[in-house]
Amino acid sequence: MFKKDLDLEKRWSKLLDGLKETIGKKPSDLNGVLFLIGVQELGQGNKTFSKEQKQDLMHIAVCKVLSYDGFYELDFVDQEGWPHWKLVKELPHFDLLEQEKYLKIQVLEYFEKEYEIEIK
Repeated sequence: MFKKDLDLEKRWSKLLDGLKETIGKKPSDLNGVLFLIGVQELGQGNKTFSKEQKQDLMHIAVCKVLSYDGFYELDFVDQEGWPHWKLVKELPHFDLLEQEKYLKIQVLEYFEKEYEIEIK
């Protein structure tokens, strides 16, 4: 493993530990963190979501974190309060491992920007 991969994993582990302290449960993986971001971005609090809504929440999260690099921008919020994003720049082609690393980096940036915390 490269040093930058080790650094990423250390920062990721620190984020997961911090989330456990904040919400009382440690997310099991990237998808769990994306779900939390989606719920936060929806802004309707913690409630029961259908399977389809959970997928939509993860999509909201992916769009939000990728918006920092200019891939998505918020298009509109519907009458039920759900944000809708539009793709404004073609996404890079990554293999699954690179895609997960990139999303983790963007998720870390989300927490650093939105909550003004430094995860080192």
